Amino acid sequence: MSAFLTYETDGPVVTLSMNAPEVRNALTGNTAIAEFLVACEKINADLSVRCVIITGYEGMFSSGGNVKDMRRFFDDAVTPAQIVHEYRSGIQRLTQAIYGLDVPTIAAVGGPAIGAGCDLTCMCDMRVASENAGFAESFVKVGIVPGDGGAWLLSRTIGRSRAAEMAFTGDMLTAQQALEYGLVSRVVPAAELLPAARELAARIVRNSGPALRMTKRLLRESQDNRLDTVLEMSAAMQAVAHKSTQHREAVTAFIEKRAPRFED
Repeated sequence: MSAFLTYETDGPVVTLSMNAPEVRNALTGNTAIAEFLVACEKINADLSVRCVIITGYEGMFSSGGNVKDMRRFFDDAVTPAQIVHEYRSGIQRLTQAIYGLDVPTIAAVGGPAIGAGCDLTCMCDMRVASENAGFAESFVKVGIVPGDGGAWLLSRTIGRSRAAEMAFTGDMLTAQQALEYGLVSRVVPAAELLPAARELAARIVRNSGPALRMTKRLLRESQDNRLDTVLEMSAAMQAVAHKSTQHREAVTAFIEKRAPRFED
């Protein structure tokens, strides 16, 4: 796509790779947010996509916000209202775009994921880490708060107590600690990180694209809605699913003892 992000397609799987080693894949003070927004719009518009992998260059996931760039907020000419607007129109749009992707997302974390980088992993549905990965909700270390929505994301990923410990200390978790916390689902050797993420994606994309999208929507809505509301949504989506050509093909393939052939 351009300087920060590469967009690679392998059948129904899209891999978004951050590659800005000079700033350790910082998400602010550069074109990262704009590039992610374009990529997410492209993914949601392409119904052939069934899964997305987000990763960084070898040895790094993302350093989060560019701390050096934050010095411009010291200027008295920059008002609190301007800073609020910048967050709303900047990093928070990234949060909404990644979290709002229609298809399942996997964060393949090969190195440190710090601050907004840690939160970026929580915007994804699943996280696979290499043994070299680390995770830090480190905003407090530089005297700020998780302005990207990390307080909401992290607590829903690992629970309030664990999230509070990470956010109040700002300390780094090792990959193994992240596994124990439930922040990641597996830890693999560094050389096996992308193969592991791609293997998981391959198991996901064997399934119906529309069913994957609706299942993701129900999982997300279930985080904040009442059971009766989710049941109503489930019934409505199930009606759509039962009438889909993908459901017909899946049932036929099951009965005929063969792999389904989907055309989303």
